[in-house]
Amino acid sequence: MSKSKKPVVVYGASGYTGRLVCEYLREYNLPFVAAGRSKDKLEDAMKSHVPGIETASYEIVEVPHTVDALTELFKGASVVLNTVGPFAKFGPEVVQACLAAKCHYTDTTGEQDWLITLDEQYSAKFDAAGLLLSPGLAQMYTTGEIAAQLCLETPGLDTLDIAVFWGGSPTIASTQTILVNAAMAKAYYLEQNNYVEWQPDAGLYSLSIPGQHEAALALPWGGTSHPVWFKKDPRVSNVKVLGGVFNKPLMLGVPQIVAAALKATEGMNPDDRYAALAKTAAGVMNSMPPRENPRINKSVDSVHASGPLARAHCVIFGNCNYKQTGMLQAFAAASLLQQPPRRAGFASGCQAFGHHELLGALRSFGLVQAPVLTVHR
Repeated sequence: MSKSKKPVVVYGASGYTGRLVCEYLREYNLPFVAAGRSKDKLEDAMKSHVPGIETASYEIVEVPHTVDALTELFKGASVVLNTVGPFAKFGPEVVQACLAAKCHYTDTTGEQDWLITLDEQYSAKFDAAGLLLSPGLAQMYTTGEIAAQLCLETPGLDTLDIAVFWGGSPTIASTQTILVNAAMAKAYYLEQNNYVEWQPDAGLYSLSIPGQHEAALALPWGGTSHPVWFKKDPRVSNVKVLGGVFNKPLMLGVPQIVAAALKATEGMNPDDRYAALAKTAAGVMNSMPPRENPRINKSVDSVHASGPLARAHCVIFGNCNYKQTGMLQAFAAASLLQQPPRRAGFASGCQAFGHHELLGALRSFGLVQAPVLTVHR
C-alpha cells in the first residue's frame, strides 16, 4: 500500500458521520483520503452522498483494520479523523497506527470508557511526540463544552450541570454503540474530582429544556465526555451530564431496549456478547437516517454553572447535530494543518483549539445561534 499523498485521512468515510466529515473537508478545500474496509461502499458514499464531491481533491483507499495496514496508510498524512465505532472495540488499532505514523488523532466518540483508556494509556505518548489525541470532537460533547467554557469565564464557578437535546434518531453506528456501551462499561459523573458511578437502574430523568414549556426525558448516555475533560481542570470539581432526543416515544423505548439486550446477553463472553448486541442494534436501526433538515433536526445545549457565590447559565440553540460534528472535525483538520494545537496529548476540542474559535466556526456555517449567557454574581 502506497504512502498517503493527502494530508487528511477520514477513516470510516462511508458511514453517516464520515460522509459529513468529507463534505466539510471539501468546504475547507482540504485534500483527503476516504478510507475504510469496503471500496464499493466508499465509492458509493462519495459519489451519491457527498454534495459537491466532484470539486473535492480526494482518493479512496480500502484498508484492513490492522495496525500495520493502517500505519502504512497514515504515513505521509498529518491528521486522521476516525469515525469507526464502537471506539473501545475498534479504536486501539487506529490510535496505535497514528502514533506510529506520527499523525494527530481525532474521533467522534461518546464512549466514556474509551476516553478514560486514551487518557491513561496513550496521552503521555502522544504528548511526547507533539501530537494531539482528541476523542469526542462532536456536537453532543463539544457544543456543550463550548457553553461550559463560556460559563467558566466567570471566576468562582466549580459545578457544571449539562444537558444536551437534539431532534432526530441515532445512526446505525450510534445505536450499536449505545447498546454495547450500556452492557460493557460503567457510566460516571464527577463529584469532588472523583468519578462516581451513575445508578445503572435509575431509568429516565425529567429535565426542563430552555425555550419550551414541556419537560423532556433524558439519560446519562454512558456518562459522556465532559466529566473526563474537566477532571483535570482546576476550576471544576463536579460535572453531571444528561441528554436525550425530543422524541418522547423514542426516549421511552431506549431503557426497555437496553434492559432486554442486557438480559438476553447476560453471562456471555465479551466476543459473543458484542456480536449479540450488534445483532440487536441492527434490529433497532439498520438503515441510514435521512439527511438532516434544519427545520426538524434542532439541537439545544444548556449548561448551568454554579459556585458558592456565583451562577451562570449558557444555552446554545442550533440545528443538525451530525452536520455540526462533520464541521467540527473538518475545522480541526484545517487548524492542525496550519499550526500546532494549543495542547498536545489528550485534549478536548476546546482545550486543543479554543472554545471561541470552535463557536465561530459553527456560527460561520449557520449551525448554531449566538449563545445566550446569563451571569449572576
